[in-house]
Amino acid sequence: MTHDPRPDLDAAAWRKSSHSNTQGGNCVEVADGYTGVVPVRDSKKPHHPALVVTDRAWGAFVQWRKSSHSNAQGGECVEVGFGLPGLVPVRDSKDPARPGLVVSDGAWGAFVDSLA
Repeated sequence: MTHDPRPDLDAAAWRKSSHSNTQGGNCVEVADGYTGVVPVRDSKKPHHPALVVTDRAWGAFVQWRKSSHSNAQGGECVEVGFGLPGLVPVRDSKDPARPGLVVSDGAWGAFVDSLA
């Protein structure tokens, strides 16, 4: 078994959790664009070392549900994550490794209601 070295995070583009606020909420930042891994750090202590987890481990953190419109022919579909209180992660089901979108459950509910 070989051990891959930690990725160089000096130029990482971090995106802050939508729960971050000016009152110092318990928040994380995630860096996109690293093949096979997802760097995660404490947004209040960005100078501390980041945790680097595999894509597979990160994917297990959020449970995904594929759209009922998905099909074997590659239909234009999304996956919706669940298990994160107050948040709804959304990603492209054809390219789950790319960054997704995270919206509040209220915004997601309004979106779904507008489709009816």
